[in-house]
Amino acid sequence: MPEVIPSAARKAAFALTASLALLTTACTGQSGSGATDDASKDTTINFWHAWSAPNEVQAVRKLVAGFEKAHPNIHVHIVGDMTDDKINQALRSGGSDAPDVISSFTTNNVGKFCSSGALVDLNPFFKKSGIDPAATFPKTMNEYTQFEGNRCTVPLLGDAYGLYYNKTAFKKAGIAGPPKTWSEFEADAKKLTVPDGDSYKQLGFMPDYHGWESTTEHYFAQFSPTYFDKNGKSNLAKDPAFEKGFTLQKRLVDELGGFQRLERFRSTLGDEWGPKHPFHTGQVAMQLDGEWRLGMALAAKPSFDIGVAPLPVPDDQAAQYGKGYITGTIAGIAATSHKQNAAWELVKYMTTDTDAVVNFSNAIHNVPSTLAALKSPKLTYDPRFKTFLDIAANPDSTTSPASINGGVYLTTIQNFGYDYESGKVTDLKAGLMRTAAQIDTDIAQAK
Repeated sequence: MPEVIPSAARKAAFALTASLALLTTACTGQSGSGATDDASKDTTINFWHAWSAPNEVQAVRKLVAGFEKAHPNIHVHIVGDMTDDKINQALRSGGSDAPDVISSFTTNNVGKFCSSGALVDLNPFFKKSGIDPAATFPKTMNEYTQFEGNRCTVPLLGDAYGLYYNKTAFKKAGIAGPPKTWSEFEADAKKLTVPDGDSYKQLGFMPDYHGWESTTEHYFAQFSPTYFDKNGKSNLAKDPAFEKGFTLQKRLVDELGGFQRLERFRSTLGDEWGPKHPFHTGQVAMQLDGEWRLGMALAAKPSFDIGVAPLPVPDDQAAQYGKGYITGTIAGIAATSHKQNAAWELVKYMTTDTDAVVNFSNAIHNVPSTLAALKSPKLTYDPRFKTFLDIAANPDSTTSPASINGGVYLTTIQNFGYDYESGKVTDLKAGLMRTAAQIDTDIAQAK
């Protein structure tokens, strides 16, 4: 299990700079430009990635070494610790030192990567290689790597979100197992909460949108919302899934002590990436989080047994229990590259070769990103990790769709969530309408 900050977590850190950089990205090429090189001849390509932790960097080197062994004529120059803003500056400028292949943690920017022409459409490469992406990648990963028919990126491992729970606290509270529906979750969260004056000895769940991974998109994924209609307009005020999601979260905030009380308690809790995370210490009994949390929690040596399960679903969607929110790392080929065929060989190997995907997953403990790798007997993991493998393979799992202005619409929704949970906004329907109008305005300006 990982002992470092995982890719999904760093997405948030890179999202703002990535968005700003991409706003200035010009059309740098077309999907077929530069794909005239002979990949059978001796050549060197540049691969830029964002991993920086020692174990991750070593895993990338092993991944590339496997490729070079299979393709002895193609040499790969690796450049790590590259944030999206640095990558996009290089994609705009081009040149011999610029990347031919890139990987990014920021799936929210797929729409910008594709619409700007910064990365080439990979559909012709898949077709040339006889690979069907729909039969190769899990449904949700297949969706978040393309925009309006342009598959300018491809999944390179993934992140799945589920529920961590304190089995010892559950037993003490007389709760037999993890909740499967939101009504069960709500009841369990209240039963697991132990007040301590104006604070808590134990909080069943931290519902605040500031509560680490409990963002709007992670909550709403369990309601399977449709973010945009067929005309590309925001569905926020039309799809009842959003109103249900906001209502559930606000009710949890109110029932577990109110926004101000929860915020005061949250301010006393440990850092999300440190050993004093409140789930590690037992201060919070249930945690919405990604697959990386298991390894971090175990490394903190908690005094209780850790359980892992899918997040609950709405009561009227009980048959879909097992789904979750999916995101992950993406890879693509620079439109400015003059070695796109050689670059495709690297991308194809890293993202579709089953053993390569499995070995990389085993090394950095993210979810495999092909259907074959998810089923591979060569995967090594804690048995509890299988929950995330199943979520990734579940066809009902969801993600947030690509947009031409990246994750701006998600930030707009999240900001509204802050106002609603805190009581600054009290009319939910009117607020959803205003927020939807803002999303539509922002997208129109981006176009």
